Amino acid sequence: MTMTNRERILAVLDGKTPDRIPWIARLRLWYGARLSEGNMPARFQGMSEVEVGRELRCGNPARDGKVFKVRYEGMDVQLEEEPGVIRKRFITPYGSVVYGQIAAGGDTKGWIEGGLPLEHPIRSVEDYKVWEYVVEHTHYDPCYEDYLAYEQQVGDDGYPMLNAGDCPFHYYLLHLVGYNNAYFHMFDHANEFEHLMTVMTQVEKERLWPVVANSPARMILHGAHFDSQMTPPHMFKKYITPYYQEFGALLHSKNKRLVWHADDDTKDILGDVKEAGFDMSECFCTAPMVSVTLEEARAAWGTDVAIFGGIPSLLLEPNYPQEEFEQYVLDVFRTVAPGNGFILGVADNVMPTSVIERLERISELVEQYANCPIEPAALP
Repeated sequence: MTMTNRERILAVLDGKTPDRIPWIARLRLWYGARLSEGNMPARFQGMSEVEVGRELRCGNPARDGKVFKVRYEGMDVQLEEEPGVIRKRFITPYGSVVYGQIAAGGDTKGWIEGGLPLEHPIRSVEDYKVWEYVVEHTHYDPCYEDYLAYEQQVGDDGYPMLNAGDCPFHYYLLHLVGYNNAYFHMFDHANEFEHLMTVMTQVEKERLWPVVANSPARMILHGAHFDSQMTPPHMFKKYITPYYQEFGALLHSKNKRLVWHADDDTKDILGDVKEAGFDMSECFCTAPMVSVTLEEARAAWGTDVAIFGGIPSLLLEPNYPQEEFEQYVLDVFRTVAPGNGFILGVADNVMPTSVIERLERISELVEQYANCPIEPAALP
């Protein structure tokens, strides 16, 4: 019996064998570029992003589901916008801090929780107390009906992945202080850093975790961009593993799966990822974009940590030879045979300069060669 994309993804989440490898591509950057540049191919004129994915037979990544809304109490939060940047100014009894991010699409289209940071709120030791106040007065209000409506809207084209933000340690590194300064802060202001980690973790356990765990969502994206360089094994073990072991156990008790966004080089932390209890690596990035290979990840994880990815975005660029591109895709099928614990996707996105016809070619190869169980000897 032929499965839908939704059924295939759910089979992967449940450790079962789909009829064939699910193939789901993120088109948002490519689609947005075509609209902004006014050069949408004629065949896609008037289509939505989801309709283009349906036409290309590469599914719907369904990453817009929400089960909570963030609410602040006891402070004034002001939104400031200008072309290319959007800021939140948090005014508290202990002072104010500004958190700025790059506006989506280079334009002002609203604040995105966890968006790409441009200006970090913690710049001095005095800012720690301010941000602690922000954390302590942040609440997560359930909006399960919004998620259920979105899930129904997605239908058989995919299955919603809930973005529940990042863990405290990596959020600190990337969003609060910034990669360039975070490790200096951790040692120069060790007491303030450790106390902030305690406060952030406690608030998430008490307020965020129950809302997510009791929600109708099953595929929970919580964490992003863990990397061998910025979150090396000794730091991963100390600040990341214990957090996720506890959160993952809660999710598993509710028949949910723990996912992280893996657009990074995880070569040195593959074992740590498994020990932390992750069920899936989403947008998993591999060589030649980074040093880790799909073979290495499969050897380290087996199917215990499902992989969502396998196609580095540079394979879709016009200067990448067509023959090598097709051979790469077939080699992915060989590596993941017989096909369990794997969703084929582009890491991280189908980029604005991608050759869109190559997505159709991947669809053809999936339909021809990726039926499960995959027999490597039968591949060309």
